[in-house]
Amino acid sequence: MTFQAYLDNIKAKTGKDADDFRTLAEEKGFTRRGTLEKGVKAGEIVKWLKEDFGLGHGHAMAIYAVLKGGRPSLPE
Repeated sequence: MTFQAYLDNIKAKTGKDADDFRTLAEEKGFTRRGTLEKGVKAGEIVKWLKEDFGLGHGHAMAIYAVLKGGRPSLPE
């Protein structure tokens, strides 16, 4: 599965795209101005995404990668 396929599946399941999750992460205090706050661990974000959005581990890690800046989201 490609990275974009992960993002597409997440949007199909939650109705939210990568930019929506960036905004939500900012509101939750995980990021500030698009950058992960110091000390925020992947596990915290994965737990949030699993509990609040029902994402599986792989899909939650894809969003973490977007938030971390390791993988850019592609245009929709």
